[in-house]
Amino acid sequence: MERHLSAILAADVVGYTCLMEADEEGTLTRLKAARSEVVYLKIAECDGRIVKTTGDGMMVEFSSAVEAIRGAVQVQEEMTARSGDIRFRVGVNIGDIIIDGDDIFGDGVNLAARYKKRDCRKNKVKFSIRREADKNET
Repeated sequence: MERHLSAILAADVVGYTCLMEADEEGTLTRLKAARSEVVYLKIAECDGRIVKTTGDGMMVEFSSAVEAIRGAVQVQEEMTARSGDIRFRVGVNIGDIIIDGDDIFGDGVNLAARYKKRDCRKNKVKFSIRREADKNET
């Protein structure tokens, strides 16, 4: 199995279920616009690779922790400037991952998804750098 160290960004839309209940078509239109006009551009500018999108969520891999945080912050700043109802909850984790074709797996991926759930206040980016040695000590 191929493994390497990466910065993983996990994101989803805050309050997506409520937004969809209120206006499915409008919410989807706004989400698609946010992704094409902001998210995909900022991720590309920071050399990120979109691994997958699922509904309102996405998983992105970066080779640089600095670029992952930079991309996350730039997305949050741009979405704040837009003043719309599409806001992202974002978590970033630096860890060892398993590569399987175009997909990624492992604790490094799982932790990024958990960090985004810890604080759902808008415009926040949660991140962690956890060494493998730290994980073995707990």
